[in-house]
Amino acid sequence: MLTAALAAALLQTAPVATPDLSWMAGYWLDCSGGREASETWSDPRAGLSVGHAVTVENGRVSFEVSHIGPTARGFAYVAQPGGVPPTVFVLAESGPARAVFANAENDFPTRVIYERDGDALTARIEGEIGGQARSMEWNFGAAPLNTRCPA
Repeated sequence: MLTAALAAALLQTAPVATPDLSWMAGYWLDCSGGREASETWSDPRAGLSVGHAVTVENGRVSFEVSHIGPTARGFAYVAQPGGVPPTVFVLAESGPARAVFANAENDFPTRVIYERDGDALTARIEGEIGGQARSMEWNFGAAPLNTRCPA
C-alpha cells in the first residue's frame, strides 16, 4: 500500500511555475549605430507575452514576430525573424529583471538574453559562427508607442 501511494505521489507533477516577465512589457527603441530598432512586448496574459521587432538600417527594413510562453518543450522564447519557421529557445534562467533562453541546436544564436535596468532594456544574442564566438546587442530605452529615432 505504501509503495502504491509513493508511486502515485511520484507520478504527480507540480505545475511549472510561470516566470514573471512583466518587466519586458512596453515599447522599446534603440537609435544607436545608425539604425532604428524597436521592440514591442505585450504584458503577460495567462503566461503568454507577444512581441514584434522592426529594424531600419541603411534603407533596409527587417522584422521579427515572437512570443514567450508555454510550449511543448517548456517555457520558451519562440522567434520568427522575417517570417521564417519558428525557432524555440527554452528558458534557462530567470530573475526579477533578467531572462536567458537557450537552444544549443540552433546555428546562430544559441542564447537570447533580456535584461532590464530602470527604463533600459538590453537584448543580446550569442553563439558561434565559423567556430568564433559572436554576439549582437541592442540597448533599448522605454519610449511612447511608435516613437521614431531622430532623422
